[in-house]
Amino acid sequence: MTFGEGALDTLTQINGKKAVIVTDAVLQQLGLLVPVQAALSLAGIESVVYSQVEPEPSIACVQNGAKAMMEEKPDWIIAVGGGSVMDAAKAMWVLYENPEVDPSAINPIETYFLRQKARFIAIPTTSGTGSEATWAIVLTDPTEKRKLGLGNRSALPDIAILDPDMVRNMPPRITADTGMDVLTHAVEGYTSAWRNDFSDGLCLKAVELVFEFLPRAYRRGEDVEARTHMQNAATIAGLGFGNSMAALAHGLGHALGADFYIPHGRAVGLFLPYTIEYAIRGEPDTTRYRPLARYLGLASETEQAAARSLVSAIRELSLEIGQPLTLTQAGIARTDLDRVIEHMAVNALMDTQTIMGSRVPEIDDIRQLFIAAMDGTPVNF
Repeated sequence: MTFGEGALDTLTQINGKKAVIVTDAVLQQLGLLVPVQAALSLAGIESVVYSQVEPEPSIACVQNGAKAMMEEKPDWIIAVGGGSVMDAAKAMWVLYENPEVDPSAINPIETYFLRQKARFIAIPTTSGTGSEATWAIVLTDPTEKRKLGLGNRSALPDIAILDPDMVRNMPPRITADTGMDVLTHAVEGYTSAWRNDFSDGLCLKAVELVFEFLPRAYRRGEDVEARTHMQNAATIAGLGFGNSMAALAHGLGHALGADFYIPHGRAVGLFLPYTIEYAIRGEPDTTRYRPLARYLGLASETEQAAARSLVSAIRELSLEIGQPLTLTQAGIARTDLDRVIEHMAVNALMDTQTIMGSRVPEIDDIRQLFIAAMDGTPVNF
């Protein structure tokens, strides 16, 4: 992990012959690859660009990228982009080293023998997913309209480079969307069923950084201090929830994003307060909102009071950075929700993150959560 101003200079110190830079067309047009390729050139490494990664990358996207890698034969794969780019590049890496693998079947059980052909560097250009610090891979199956939660521990990047120059010009809307992704990772990582001593401190620190620095990064994109701390928060949250898992807000967000084009961070951030309200109505002693609220200086006399104060704080932050609080505000019509709610409920129930919360829902609860989020109805079930 290299972080801070000038962190891209790390690329001048690596050894190799050829790198494939995985990115998307917009980032290439914005010139964000120029300093990356310049640093590689100083290291004597040839670089070629694969810029065909799409938002919510599909299986076909990954297969096409892996095919390009097989032709170029790189010894470094460098992902420059947000979560979609980094996830797609990880899957391409798996296929490059294991051409026989079905990308939709990448899982934590198999052994993929990575690093026989190439090593992997992640350079995030958003402050959100933390994919540079996790082995998770999220792909989209456009035929079934379903997001696939995949991954393998060997797909953890070898090097992560956090340079604030790579996020300095991020637009306010993307800053807000990705920032809510960080917050959701951290809150769910702290309260998930697999929480542990090692992830707790990371998740708490990430939550603290988001509340302090996300509004500043949103309002003043040129604020290097805020950008740096939000970039760190995303990676810290990735390290945290990557070792404890996310939970129900991610299950709902994945299902929503497969049927509607709602950015991932916006979706999971929208659902987070509703899932906290849902969890606290289960077995409150298992939720751990009280120490989280206490850490943030919020009301925390009881677990229920802590959940209420945390929900209020999250919604106040969302309003401050222009995020929707309901599906209606996110531009979804009730008739459109009704048309796909059964499909989304099944996908959310099957999502690997859904079972990681302190309260695991039945399918009817998931339907009701989608409906509550439609117009902002309090969760009372």
